[in-house]
Amino acid sequence: MQMQKKNKRDWHRSYVIAALNERGWSLRKLSREVGLGQDTLRNALYRDYPKGERIIAAAIGVPPEQIWAERYAKRREPRITPAIALAMVG
Repeated sequence: MQMQKKNKRDWHRSYVIAALNERGWSLRKLSREVGLGQDTLRNALYRDYPKGERIIAAAIGVPPEQIWAERYAKRREPRITPAIALAMVG
């Protein structure tokens, strides 16, 4: 199944849900299966939630970096705090 991309890199949440459904899962069913509240995994569709992303990706059968490529690219970028920025300038 070819996935459309939300921002040319991430899968749109409707495609994530469709991929889960093709494998016999709903977000609620998967959440309960792994011992989470029934709506907990839905958070991964809207915000960073690495644990939920890994669970969903495993159920679909692809790496989470493939589904949420943009999120994972941002996580790999070094974070520059104000103290580090000052040290770099001065």
